[in-house]
Amino acid sequence: MRTTVGVLALQGGVREHQVLLEGLDVRVALLRTPADLTGPDGLRVDGVVLPGGESSTIDRLLRTFGLFDPLRAAIAGGLPTLGTCAGLVLLADRILDPAPGQQSLAVLDVTVQRNAFGPQVDSAVVDLASSLGPARVAFIRAPRVTGLGRGVEVLARRGDAIVGVRSGGITGIAFHPELTGELLFHRRLLADIAAGPTDLSEPEEAIAV
Repeated sequence: MRTTVGVLALQGGVREHQVLLEGLDVRVALLRTPADLTGPDGLRVDGVVLPGGESSTIDRLLRTFGLFDPLRAAIAGGLPTLGTCAGLVLLADRILDPAPGQQSLAVLDVTVQRNAFGPQVDSAVVDLASSLGPARVAFIRAPRVTGLGRGVEVLARRGDAIVGVRSGGITGIAFHPELTGELLFHRRLLADIAAGPTDLSEPEEAIAV
């Protein structure tokens, strides 16, 4: 049976992730309501991607459409997850500079700073070293990780800034591999799916970085 990956489809760069995943022979389910994520028999997807976009807008739409709590529960329960750019902000336990009323799913024990690499005009495609291998990716109003919970693995840095992290089956990256056709991180998600769900341990005290 083909792997099914849900792509959160409320706002942001949904189509690019869909095309990239379909190129890896993955069935894509667009997630807009709780029924897209879960059914009478449980989860309808094997993993999930949280795309880039505007993190505060996606947060508001998650709550408006009733998807916030089911998505949080699924990820906390071990659903393999990849969050890119705004997706990293949504996953983080702590946001240094949230928009008024902004919440997060709080399933990844990190602190993030939004828009850490400047405005849209400072966007760039860069060659990035990562623990998964070299990657060519795009940075667009990207966040950075400023604090790590114990046990959170650093996947990538841009200069001194941490821009990729991993904990259990959750990967959060500050950049956009889908815009450059970089497959490394989506293949990691598929490997996590093949390995099975990972229960999240209780978070420990965060470390500033």
